Amino acid sequence: MKVSGVRITLGILVSAFVIIVVTGIAAFILGDVLHIIDNVTILNIIYAVLILFGGVILTSIIGNVVKKTTTKSISPTVGEGLKVLVQIIGYTVTIIAVFSLVRIGITSILFGGTVTGLVLGLASQDMLSNIFGGIVIFTSRPFSVGDRITVSTWQYGLDLATYPPKYYSYDFLIPGYTGVVTDISLFYTTIITDDGVPLKIPNSIMIQAAVFAHNEDFRRVRTRYEISNSIDPRILIPRLTRNIKTLDFIVGDPSIRIIETTMSSYVIVVEAMCRGQYEEPPRHEIILRIMDTVKEIQNENIPHDGSGKPSQQVK
Repeated sequence: MKVSGVRITLGILVSAFVIIVVTGIAAFILGDVLHIIDNVTILNIIYAVLILFGGVILTSIIGNVVKKTTTKSISPTVGEGLKVLVQIIGYTVTIIAVFSLVRIGITSILFGGTVTGLVLGLASQDMLSNIFGGIVIFTSRPFSVGDRITVSTWQYGLDLATYPPKYYSYDFLIPGYTGVVTDISLFYTTIITDDGVPLKIPNSIMIQAAVFAHNEDFRRVRTRYEISNSIDPRILIPRLTRNIKTLDFIVGDPSIRIIETTMSSYVIVVEAMCRGQYEEPPRHEIILRIMDTVKEIQNENIPHDGSGKPSQQVK
């Protein structure tokens, strides 16, 4: 412990000496060579070094306190982002104070700041957009870590699946990526897709994208199924409604309608409110229940007339 403390003290002293020497050389170049600063004394340089040290240390302390407090109350990701924001503001104020103490002219500051801002702005445009995007996500919180979302954006296109002509309908697919948010940093939002693949999306794209939240306890699941014309829908639909209602994840009464028809079949759609955030497991069970009901009616081989009532067989 003593050796470690001595090393830390020596490191601080060496760093202070290096900063004083570098600051003195910079003041000499800016004052006597380039004539950007005037009437700078050794006392001003010492004050500037002290302000620089104090500003860096104070900014670090405040940043750590903000991170610790925010991590406990909100999340570690937001705490890290606010710490970086505090550091940016603190270092900027410290640099301005040092410049003012060594009497750098306002014209030189404005000119140098303009040129530096243009160069850095053009060079780090994408990085700054991601940082500001991360700040917007932290403050507005359209989604949080642990949420299941679908991100749809034109920057990342997808090829839509195509269906045979007999399946044409008004259904549509959302061209996006669906998964659970695992991390939100200043630069990227990380999503584990439903396929188990980690996906990192820049925050500048996330704030422009359409985000579909799937955090509700219930989801409306829509299932389409083609039925042969040999089965009367007026017999099928009531029985299918009763059978689907027996599923434990179904909430309320399902809605079953005919949406398409062909010469040999018709297409029904089942809309049901289901518990859970995923569509595939409920749809799987609903399709199985439809298949069982259709097979049950086919095995019964109930003859019917056009009105849907059983017809009288003449033996």
